[in-house]
Amino acid sequence: MAKKIITISREFESGGRFIGEEVAKKLGVAYYDKDIIGQIAEQSGLSPEYIKENAELSPKKGLFAYAFSGRDITGKSVEDMVYEAQRKVIREIAEKESCTIIGRNADFILRDRNDVLNVFIHGNMPEKVQRICKLYHVTEADAVKMINDTDKRRRTNYNFYTEQKWGMAGNYTLSLNSSVLGYDMCRNIIMDCANI
Repeated sequence: MAKKIITISREFESGGRFIGEEVAKKLGVAYYDKDIIGQIAEQSGLSPEYIKENAELSPKKGLFAYAFSGRDITGKSVEDMVYEAQRKVIREIAEKESCTIIGRNADFILRDRNDVLNVFIHGNMPEKVQRICKLYHVTEADAVKMINDTDKRRRTNYNFYTEQKWGMAGNYTLSLNSSVLGYDMCRNIIMDCANI
């Protein structure tokens, strides 16, 4: 297989992270998810804890507030510094090796490369709610709130830094519904497309 980078964007609890990890294992390529937090922290000079909370998710506010919060005289915010560090790390990884990268706007960051397969994993609300209830031992109402809050923060971050709409099929090579297809089928489709 020629070098291939697979980016996986996903709705909260749609199984995107698990599917991505399985794809990486089966293809024998590197897997990058939370483990790049340290590299982003090093590039930005910020703590890994701050990066973990802010590199992929916007603060808990809307797009307008996000666009104007915490900006210095040059117009840059701490979130901008994090995004630039994240962008640099993701580009370096893509230059180095075949891999699967979860989230972090990697699809947009690597949009100019011809060796990238961009995937968006989504799922049906009932399945995601049940999964969250089991994993986090919360009520269905709390699970719905967790999904809505996390996906809103991902959407705000993505829309702000990419000037595209998060989850829009046209931004990705593949858009897969894990509730309909199942994790194994999603993994197999991605692997088949990666091997083309």
